[in-house]
Amino acid sequence: MTLSQLSINQTRLVQFIAAMADIGMTSKGGSNRQALTEEDQRGRQLFLDWCHQLGGAARRDTMGNLFVRWSGSDNSLSPILMSSHLDTQPTGGHFDGVYGVLAALEVIATLHDANITTQHPLEIAVWTNEEGARFAPAMMGSGVFCGALEQADIYQSRDKSGVTVYDALVSSQQLGDTPCQPFPIFAALELHIEQGPILESKDLQIGIVTGVQGMNWFDVTITGETTHAGPTPMAMRRDPVLVGATLLNKLYALTERYGEHARLTIGDIKALPGARNTVPSQMIFSVDLRHPDQLQLEAMTADFYTLCQQLTGDVSIDVLPVWRSPAVHFNARCIEAIENATHKLNYRSLSMVSGAGHDSVYLSRIAPVGMIFIPCRNGVSHNEAEYASPEQLTAGANVLLHALLNLTAASTY
Repeated sequence: MTLSQLSINQTRLVQFIAAMADIGMTSKGGSNRQALTEEDQRGRQLFLDWCHQLGGAARRDTMGNLFVRWSGSDNSLSPILMSSHLDTQPTGGHFDGVYGVLAALEVIATLHDANITTQHPLEIAVWTNEEGARFAPAMMGSGVFCGALEQADIYQSRDKSGVTVYDALVSSQQLGDTPCQPFPIFAALELHIEQGPILESKDLQIGIVTGVQGMNWFDVTITGETTHAGPTPMAMRRDPVLVGATLLNKLYALTERYGEHARLTIGDIKALPGARNTVPSQMIFSVDLRHPDQLQLEAMTADFYTLCQQLTGDVSIDVLPVWRSPAVHFNARCIEAIENATHKLNYRSLSMVSGAGHDSVYLSRIAPVGMIFIPCRNGVSHNEAEYASPEQLTAGANVLLHALLNLTAASTY
C-alpha cells in the first residue's frame, strides 16, 4: 500500500461516534454533555482511554483543555495539531465538535494500523466549553489558550446555578497543572460538520474553509414602566415591547441592506416581570450580528447602534457589548494541503467561509490553521436531529488524513 491509497476505517469511526453518543444521550436521541459536567467528564475519559490504547501521552492544562501527543520521527519539530471539542448543547447532536475529535483519533488509529510514523509529532486537542451553552463566552478554552481571554476572568464565569468555571473544573476533575498558554504548532487542522445547508444543497462532499465570518454580540435592554394590563389605555403606556417590536423590524431590514452574507439573530427575548396581565417594565433581547467582511460587519454594527439611539417612545435603551470575534482568514499553506487532499481523493468540493464560530478562530491567532467541512442533513445542527452519513463522515476523515500527510513527511512502514 502507498500513502496515497491509505484510507480510514469507516466502521471504527462510526463506532467511536456511537460510543461517545451513549454518554449523555437525550430522550430524543441527541446528546447533552455540557462543559465540565459529569457527562462531559465521562466523555473525555472515554476519549483518553482510546488514546492510551494507541500510545498517546496526555496532559491537561489549567483550563481543562486536553492534549494528547504521539511522537514523530523528529520530535524536535513542532507538532501538527488536530482539534475540536466534546461538549455539546443541552439538546445537541452526535457530531458537532465530537466528529472533529473522533475523526482525528481515527486518523491516528489508521496511521497506527499501517505502522506509519510522521516526521512531525501529532497532537489532538479537546478544547473546554466551545459551545458556551453552560458558561459564557463560547470557545472559552481555546480563547484563554491563545491569549484572547483572561483565565482569571473566565474562572469567575458562572452557569445558571451560580457554579463558577473554576469550581466546575475542580468538581469534574478537569483542572490540570499545565499552564494554559500557547506552544509552538507547525499547523492545526479542524474537521467539522458544516452546520448549514450549502454543501448538501449543492451535492458536494467537502467544504474547504478559507475563514470564519466576524461576529458581534450584544444584549439590549429597553426600559419602560410596569402597569396594569386592563385599566391603562394603549396610548398612555410606556411599553418597552411595543417599542422593541418596531426596533426588531428595523434591525431585520438592516441585514437586507447588507446583502445575502449579512446575518442577524435575535436568539433570546424576555419581558420582565413576566406576568400575563402586566405591561412589562423591561424587554431584554440578545443580538447576534455576523458578516464575512470585517468592514461590512463594523458598518452594520454602527447602523445597529444608530437604530437603537433613534428609538421613539417614552422608554430608555441600554446596549451592552457582550462579545466580538473579528472575521478570520485561514493559512494559505493549510488550505492548499486540504485542497490537494480533496482533489487527490476526487471529492466534490467548494471553497467557503464558515458561518459559525469555531476554536480555530482563536487558534489562528497563534498558529497556521485550516478547516474542513462535511455536509449535515438539512443543514441542521445544535439539534438532536443533527445527522451526517457514514459515507460523509468517512470522506471528511480521509481529507483530514491526507491533508495531514501533505503537511508532514511520513516514514515508510
